[in-house]
Amino acid sequence: MRPLRRWCADFWKVFNVPNRPGPKNPCAEFNGSPLFRKLRHGVGKAIADFALIEKGDRIAVAVSGGKDSYTLLLLLEDLRRRAPVPFELIAVNINSGYPGYRTDVIEDFLRDNCFDYRMLPTEHYAIIQEKRRPGSSYCSICSRLKRGALYEMAQNLGCNKLALGHHQDDFIETLLLNQFFVGSLKSMAASMLADNGVTTVIRPLVYVPEEDIISFSRQVSLPVVCCCCPVCGTADLQRQRMKRLLKELQTEIPNVKSSLLHALSNVHPRHLLDPGLRREDTFTGKG
Repeated sequence: MRPLRRWCADFWKVFNVPNRPGPKNPCAEFNGSPLFRKLRHGVGKAIADFALIEKGDRIAVAVSGGKDSYTLLLLLEDLRRRAPVPFELIAVNINSGYPGYRTDVIEDFLRDNCFDYRMLPTEHYAIIQEKRRPGSSYCSICSRLKRGALYEMAQNLGCNKLALGHHQDDFIETLLLNQFFVGSLKSMAASMLADNGVTTVIRPLVYVPEEDIISFSRQVSLPVVCCCCPVCGTADLQRQRMKRLLKELQTEIPNVKSSLLHALSNVHPRHLLDPGLRREDTFTGKG
C-alpha cells in the first residue's frame, strides 16, 4: 500500500492521464481548455498540500446552483476519473424554501450530466421568518440551518467528507473581516472536522481565484441560479467592502492576494499577542 502523502501528491500529476471509461463525462467538452486545466491544477495542488482526499472517501459536494459549487463539482468529477485512488462523489442540494429558488434548473444540470445527487427541501425560510429578530441579518441563521442540514445529509448518505465551494478570495476576505470587524486572527481551514465530530469539511478551491471561476462559468455557460434570499445582493456589505479594498490594493501590490493567502500557512505564534500562545511556549520550553 502506498503512503497517503504519495497518494495525495499523485493528484498533482494526473493532468495528462486520460479519463477512465464510464458514464457521460460532463467535463469532456472543455477538457482541453487552458482555463479548465489551470483550475484543475489548483484543486490538485490543494488536495496534495492538505491531504483533502483519501482512498475510499465518499464525498458529499454541496451544490447551491452558484458558480463556485458547479465549478467545484466539475473539477472533482474530472479528477475522480483520473485519480490514482478510488473515491466517490455525490452532489447534495439544500432547498431553504425561498420563493423562486430554481431547484429544477440545478436538478436538470445534475441529471443531464449523470451525477449521483440528492435534493433536500426544507422549511428553513419559514423558520427564519419566525425566529429572526427585527433588523437582524438573514445570513447568520440561514447559514447555521443550512450547515446543520448539510452535515446531517452527509451522514445519512454515508459520506465521511463534505466539499464546499469556498475559493481563494473567500479565505482572504474572511481573514480581513475577522481582523477589521471582530478583532480575531482567523480565516477558514482547507480541511477540518465539523462541529458534529463526524464529518470532515474540505475546501478544494482554496488556491482558485474567484475571477477564474467567473471566467470559467461564463465560458461554459453554467446554469447559475439565484438563491432568492430576500436580501440577496444587499447582504454582507462588509465582505463587499473587503472586495473593494483588495481590488484597490492590487493596483499598487499586484501579488497582494497570493501574499495574504500565503500568510495563512506561514504563522509565527511567538510573535503574536495571544496569552494562550505564550503559555504554550512556557509549557514546551520555548521562549
